[in-house]
Amino acid sequence: MAAVRVRQHVNPLAQKYQTPASPLDWKKVYVQPNQQLHLDIGCARGQFLLNMAQIEPNWNFLGLEIREPLVVEANKLRSELGLTNLHYLFCNANNSLRSLLSSLPSGALQHVTIQFPDPWFKTRHAKRRVVQPELVEELANYLAVGGVVFLQSDMKFVAVEMRDRFAAHPAFEKLGTEEWLMENPLPVPTEREITTQKKGEPVYRALFIKQQVVN
Repeated sequence: MAAVRVRQHVNPLAQKYQTPASPLDWKKVYVQPNQQLHLDIGCARGQFLLNMAQIEPNWNFLGLEIREPLVVEANKLRSELGLTNLHYLFCNANNSLRSLLSSLPSGALQHVTIQFPDPWFKTRHAKRRVVQPELVEELANYLAVGGVVFLQSDMKFVAVEMRDRFAAHPAFEKLGTEEWLMENPLPVPTEREITTQKKGEPVYRALFIKQQVVN
């Protein structure tokens, strides 16, 4: 099947993306809705999750993507493969996490990945980047204690910004003493990661764990 062509950059601040996603009926989304959930924010064409869902059948996987044609294509491929632990959703993650995650079974959200997000190079476009303080706060609210957030980018300034925003929140603790992780702790690389490494270019990675916050 030929890959659908879409715009590479989508402005999440545009009016058409300001309506939050509707809550999901998890029993209709997954055959086993009480399994642990891995959330991938900005899943693009969904290849990473497609591979993860086959490797880890005892986990559920949810990919969020703002480019709707990619979501349609990814869900079609998932259905063709008969994967019942994987779902892709068209939404703007920056305003939809609360409506999506608040109905999850307690403790279900265990893993979050944000990998190679759109860098939006210009300073005046910084608010379009996915990892805003509000997104960090929502993940702090719904990620289970002991759950992890994995970040990576081939753009150092983006990786630094993402890392620093999670590090600034009291619910998250960075794992490892080195500035960046040398290896990807996940069993599946993204397509962008493979391409970057083939070029011999660096990938900047950070891993955080959700702590119990004592008031």
